[in-house]
Amino acid sequence: MAADLSPIDKAKFLAAKRAIDFVEGGMKLGLGTGSTAAWMVRCLAERIREEGLRVVGVPTSSRTAQLATQLGVPITTLDEAKWLDLTIDGADEFDGNLNLIKGGGAALLQEKIVATASDQMIVIADAAKDVTQLGAFPLPVEVIPFGWQTTKALVEETLVSLDVLNRDVTLRMNGAAPLVTDESNYILDLHLKRIGNPRQLALVLNQIPGVVENGLFIDICDIVVIGHADGRVTVRDINSGETEEDRVEFVPTSNIFADLD
Repeated sequence: MAADLSPIDKAKFLAAKRAIDFVEGGMKLGLGTGSTAAWMVRCLAERIREEGLRVVGVPTSSRTAQLATQLGVPITTLDEAKWLDLTIDGADEFDGNLNLIKGGGAALLQEKIVATASDQMIVIADAAKDVTQLGAFPLPVEVIPFGWQTTKALVEETLVSLDVLNRDVTLRMNGAAPLVTDESNYILDLHLKRIGNPRQLALVLNQIPGVVENGLFIDICDIVVIGHADGRVTVRDINSGETEEDRVEFVPTSNIFADLD
């Protein structure tokens, strides 16, 4: 199965594998949601199996909890853990200031709660997620089902006065019905094309009645690990201002792929 990985999947795997190097024994970890985060859970499980690494994870979705349990990664709740040492998660976009758009996997609410309850957040991504300005990826906004059409109208009205290129808002669907999040909410996707002031937009959206949370992560991410299909990995630290590049060994026969066969 490993030999069949696409270049993007290989890049995601390399970013995840490099990020796991930041994990130390005894840590309480936030476990992200999405395709790249799933590679991270697999890499973490491999270290637990092969090194006896002792950690406990707080999943950011039911999907991540199921995968972690399946692979033997110990999990707990955020209420039980109270505070975390590190969260590792993916992103749909990130800019030069490590501002993020997240929520493509509809888990943005739990992801933001877990990330902000951590000493450090590391984002893992392939190079395509690196953008000069946020907004090409639709911005997810989680809303309560009650009166969602009114909330949608208020969001659309609010966008008129903000620095965005486009103002189309759609309800995310799951087949013929609205997609329902783990918290039993809906997701509005804001097709903005360009976000001129992410901080302002994040603050304004959360003032609208019916909005639970938005997918803009501002001043939350500390480090981004970017995987490349050629084996390179770039690590950017927003706090130190340093960027380093190295290579991660890609081992097709690794146990990390065993359950994918």
